[in-house]
Amino acid sequence: VQLQACGGGLVQAGGSLRLSCAASGFTFDDYAIGWFRQAPGKQRELVGGITGDGRTSYAESVKGRFTISRDNAKNTVYLQMNSLKPEDTAVYYCFGPFGSWGQGTQVTVSS
Repeated sequence: VQLQACGGGLVQAGGSLRLSCAASGFTFDDYAIGWFRQAPGKQRELVGGITGDGRTSYAESVKGRFTISRDNAKNTVYLQMNSLKPEDTAVYYCFGPFGSWGQGTQVTVSS
């Protein structure tokens, strides 16, 4: 099982980024994928997730700004982040079955 997250970068407050999480090694559309983030000095927190059939859930802090989607043909989950705030600055990770984690991608939002 392997997850690879990418798409992070530096963006100004109010801007957008789209993260991707490419998966391999399991039957992708059978499993939910989650997105977590960890800011410096803070615990890792759940951002949201998507089930195999596309149902989504989000942390209150990102509802209405972030959207999770998946393309089962590409074995990829996306995290579209709009209206970014400096407090969204963190390393973002995707999480999958069997305790698998992506390597993390840095998102920095400048004020």
